[in-house]
Amino acid sequence: MAPPTRGEIWSVRLPAKPDHPHQPRPALVVSSDYRNQVADDLIVIPIFSIGAESPTHVRLARGQGGIKKDSVLFCEELTTLTFDFLVRGPWGPPVDAAILRSAVRAVRRAIGEVVPEPL
Repeated sequence: MAPPTRGEIWSVRLPAKPDHPHQPRPALVVSSDYRNQVADDLIVIPIFSIGAESPTHVRLARGQGGIKKDSVLFCEELTTLTFDFLVRGPWGPPVDAAILRSAVRAVRRAIGEVVPEPL
């Protein structure tokens, strides 16, 4: 299997929630392509079908990256997974660059930075 590319959506198993009924779940790959090629793990943001408005949540429209319905990136749940936790992917082409930028801003907010919205 070729390593995932930044911006792709993959089905993953989340080790912190092994008995969760919604496993595997989609996740957005946010680690760099170089890191994905040389490391034995990658950084992902889990995707949920529903979620309240939050400074650390990013809306993901149906079709972005191959996602089947409108969804939400829970950027505060950023995690590192070894490749063993990848189930299948990519679901489609990478998400738009604007989505990645929004996700990175939301991660920064989750770790306590004050990050204003771009003009």
